[in-house]
Amino acid sequence: MSAALEDREAIRELLAEYCFALDECRFEAFGALFAETAEWGPKRIPQKARGPRAIAELARSIVPVKGEGPVRRHLTTNIVIRLEGDQARVKSNFLMVRESEAGPLLAIAGTYEDLVVRTPAGWRFQHREILNDIAGDLGLKR
Repeated sequence: MSAALEDREAIRELLAEYCFALDECRFEAFGALFAETAEWGPKRIPQKARGPRAIAELARSIVPVKGEGPVRRHLTTNIVIRLEGDQARVKSNFLMVRESEAGPLLAIAGTYEDLVVRTPAGWRFQHREILNDIAGDLGLKR
């Protein structure tokens, strides 16, 4: 496999791990997906977290663990990766469904626009812009 294909596959895995870590409430693993100088936070929260540890803590403060809120599943599709040496610009669509009393509920849909960077630990998010096209009740703590 060529180096470019290996990079693309590693970046796709990064996007998938983001979803799994968030949905499984593995907050330290979630934070570890970000570069040391990365910033992250949903738009509705004005103060963004900087660095893996702070990002993990922000996620822990807003995402309810199993039993405290609805089960959620993030799905990422239509991934476009533009490699630029040791960084890449990535655009993808996302959906998040959650359980509700009426059955599965589409809670949010939109686009991720990412800058990912190669680090000694592998590809990591430097920046993730979350552009919501459709947003409803997310079932979050705040």
